Amino acid sequence: MARYGKKAQSKVKRAMLELKRGTLVSGKSGKKVTNRKQAIAIGLSEARRAGAKVPRQPLATRKTRGTRVPA
Repeated sequence: MARYGKKAQSKVKRAMLELKRGTLVSGKSGKKVTNRKQAIAIGLSEARRAGAKVPRQPLATRKTRGTRVPA
């Protein structure tokens, strides 16, 4: 059974094309993306937000929001 859906494939393809054209930018900073792995990550992230069939991110790479560690 396939791990990734068609929508995920199209999102990653679009991100890779933008990378090759030099128009792909990262989300918060708006800097130009030059790394192939980062382009794939951006495509998969967009696919997740769009509700595509994409496996969950590993816990090690997932960012936690709003959690504070007591001093």
